[in-house]
Amino acid sequence: MRTRTGHRMTPPPARYGRGRWARWILVICVLALGSGLLRVQVLSFEEYARIARENRLRPITVPAPRGTIYDRNGNVIAENVVGYQVLMMPAPEDSMIATLERLRPVLGLTDADTALALRRWRRATHLPMEVHRDVPDWLVPRLLERRFMFPGVLVHEYPKRHYPAGAAIGHLAGYVAEISREELELPAFEGYRQGRWIGKAGLERYYETEIGGTPGVRYLEVDAQGRIKRWLPEEMGVPPVPGKDLQLYLDLDLQRYVMEIFPRGMSGAFVAIDPQTGGILAMYSAPGFDPNLLVGGVDAATWERLASDPDKPLLDRATNAAQPPGSTFKLATAILGLHLGVITPTTMPVACGGGLRYQNRFARCWSSGHGRLNLMGAIKNSCNVYFYQVGIKIGLERFLSTGSRLGFGSPTGVDLPGEMASIFPASTAYWQDRFGYLPYDNEVMGLTIGQNLVTLTPLKLAQIYTALARSDGRAVRPRLAVTDEPEIAADYGLQSEHVQAIRRGMRQVLGPGGTAHLSRLPIWDFMGKTGTATNPHGLDHGVFVGIGGPPGGEPEIVAAMILEHGERGAITSGYVANAINFYLSRKYGLPFERYPTPRDRLPRGLPVDWAWFQSPAGDPPPPFDQAALDQP
Repeated sequence: MRTRTGHRMTPPPARYGRGRWARWILVICVLALGSGLLRVQVLSFEEYARIARENRLRPITVPAPRGTIYDRNGNVIAENVVGYQVLMMPAPEDSMIATLERLRPVLGLTDADTALALRRWRRATHLPMEVHRDVPDWLVPRLLERRFMFPGVLVHEYPKRHYPAGAAIGHLAGYVAEISREELELPAFEGYRQGRWIGKAGLERYYETEIGGTPGVRYLEVDAQGRIKRWLPEEMGVPPVPGKDLQLYLDLDLQRYVMEIFPRGMSGAFVAIDPQTGGILAMYSAPGFDPNLLVGGVDAATWERLASDPDKPLLDRATNAAQPPGSTFKLATAILGLHLGVITPTTMPVACGGGLRYQNRFARCWSSGHGRLNLMGAIKNSCNVYFYQVGIKIGLERFLSTGSRLGFGSPTGVDLPGEMASIFPASTAYWQDRFGYLPYDNEVMGLTIGQNLVTLTPLKLAQIYTALARSDGRAVRPRLAVTDEPEIAADYGLQSEHVQAIRRGMRQVLGPGGTAHLSRLPIWDFMGKTGTATNPHGLDHGVFVGIGGPPGGEPEIVAAMILEHGERGAITSGYVANAINFYLSRKYGLPFERYPTPRDRLPRGLPVDWAWFQSPAGDPPPPFDQAALDQP
């Protein structure tokens, strides 16, 4: 192309290059925009639709109702009631803090409450914040009236754990609270997530996988500002799976009665077992605690009060505190002697003159002398010298090895977490490892009467005595939850005549001249053994184990009790007698006598039937005269 003057005209090179690049950039942008629209609208439609739904929907975990726990008579031990928690939808942290400040006067939140809520939420900021996990009923209407002020706040109903019997069942039932980070790492809690409530102690912990259930999910619809619009239908979520119910051998009425009669201001434990099934009828530790205070978590002041209490109310003295059993262990020594064949019910080589010398050691009896006794008389009078001789005839090494083989130092295997093992040395190496010396054979003398290194939990002591309440001489494994068949824990190898001989001695303990004669019971076949556990830190502990049943029948209850600083087992025997009388009277439909023993009746000026069946030989009382019992 030429101009009018004849010169050739060419386009400017720079302008031409910029136009060409602009066209390419425009094409690239259109292609990129088109591919993005294609990806969003077609290829990734489902993914972005899911993200949009997640922005619109908020998942709310629905706790599963835990299984109800019942006693043997259908009374409720643990149940679910309606609880209320306040949740706040996720938002920027400064908005969450501002809303918390506005909620403080409405819910009565403290600085500690708001700090705790924030700390929990920061673990999982995509989930709703739990502002208050246990709102009192009267506060719920107050908050709902102001709902327009808090569009992102939700009042959520959930199944809250409740224990109707309160402190009576605190140790055995346990309580529930939020799972900790450390617990989440345990294999037992595989699949659990932060925020889920689990059993923390007692039956709630031991049977967590059975009674805990599986949480579900429901969805809330929110707008772009996080304001709650509505619940979505339940079928759009995942329903929770309720936990299984749990049936116990426990007799809740007996449990409450034991708590009622337990001496106020004193510490100790009481255990009652059905010797035929191994079912635990009652298990109470004093002082106790109300598990309702710990459900879902506990405020710092309450926890500090419980944890710092010198009486240790959180300690389960029935399964996690072992004490010297005192003279109640003499029957375990008798079991060993009869099992090994070194004694018979009628033998006693050396008469009791107030003590016995062996290997340059003189060990005293509690009396100035009992004379010559057989096994029944030694049990009745709790003669130390008799049982010293049994231990000497067995020998220290054999005494330790046989007792260990029969499980005297083993846990009972009860269905509760964290049971303490009792102490019964397996061999003389125990002295070497702990004290740096090998013991002389005369160390067996202290062991035979339940002192020195022997310590048993009340549950273990009761388990040993179940063998004496069974005709086969076998001890059963204690159980709280009902099982199909009793489980034998140990076979002590006792013959029927051996069991009957020991029972005669135990009846004489409650008879005239026995160490617990003021705790005798009318009507029932009641027998037992007293014990005084030496305590270097103060007054001695009183221990007693009782066995009871209907006249003419087999024993139906074994009860062991330790009363810390109770001084003597004879004092403790009265509480055990009352508990056994309560249980058997209710079981057989007889009128309940609140003050059945002479120990109860004499101080109150009530008449005592001293003529009730007494057998110097310790024979059982005659069977029921039902016609006489039915008379008013």
